[in-house]
Amino acid sequence: MSRRASLSDIGFGKLETYVKLGKLGEGTYATVFKGRSKLTENLVALKEIRLEHEEGAPCTAIREVSLLKNLKHANIVTLHDIIHTERSLTLVFEYLDSDLKQYLDNCGNLMCMNNVKIFMFQLLRGLSYCHKRKILHRDLKPQNLLINDKGELKLADFGLARAKSVPTKTYSNEVVTLWYRPPEVLLGTTEYSTPIDMWGVGCILFEMATGRPMFPGSTVKEELHLVFRLIGTPTEDSWPGISNNDEFRSYMFSQYRPQPLINHVPRLDSEGIDMLTALLLYDTRTRVSAEASLRHPYFLTLTNISHPPP
Repeated sequence: MSRRASLSDIGFGKLETYVKLGKLGEGTYATVFKGRSKLTENLVALKEIRLEHEEGAPCTAIREVSLLKNLKHANIVTLHDIIHTERSLTLVFEYLDSDLKQYLDNCGNLMCMNNVKIFMFQLLRGLSYCHKRKILHRDLKPQNLLINDKGELKLADFGLARAKSVPTKTYSNEVVTLWYRPPEVLLGTTEYSTPIDMWGVGCILFEMATGRPMFPGSTVKEELHLVFRLIGTPTEDSWPGISNNDEFRSYMFSQYRPQPLINHVPRLDSEGIDMLTALLLYDTRTRVSAEASLRHPYFLTLTNISHPPP
């Protein structure tokens, strides 16, 4: 109690300790502002969750808080403070000035391949840390991978980490992207485990290496169609049990053969293609894990990155 009182005296847990500097964007259930701490003068990101009119927000928010308080890793955004008032719950995060989407835009969608490898390694390192703790991210996309001026990449936005369903609309009614969602989620699975994040990692690797999204579908059917056209329409061999999936059967997709990925990602070396292939397997039991990916030969030639323990 005395520690809590002293933290409160310093200014932790109080809204007036932070100055709002401008809106950064709308999340799935919150608004994010850029801010500054009066205590440290450091920039922060203030994620404000309104508690009055959104049924699901408090539980999703509290879930995110409880998860993030326990996640301490160089490749995961740090939660500095929590401010609870009767009208809102504000999460105070470290501020990073860019994300992977902006980074791609800024380099004209042509990233240097060594940087692709460095970002990929950091993404997998953060994810491996989460997965070891049985925490899934479930909404991996370039906008949720924050990057600072030192080239450090950090996972952000764990709002969906334990939710039972993946929402289709954000707080401000924007449509949530389907581009990074694995086919098993698109086909209605509710059994979520760590492989669901790994499909998104594959899509992000492709996007960094080519400068364009891998499967930019706007509906579930279009998204699946783009996946099947490139990776091949799933069969009992590539996806055991798929022929019993009613949703899959109802779409009556054409039978596409898998295309060689190298034709679509010419800048990726053979080890990179091998890893991409392993990330985009339909069978979740054989899709490569984050921990195994970190040991992949693709990373043997990694330069310019410190190697703290994963």
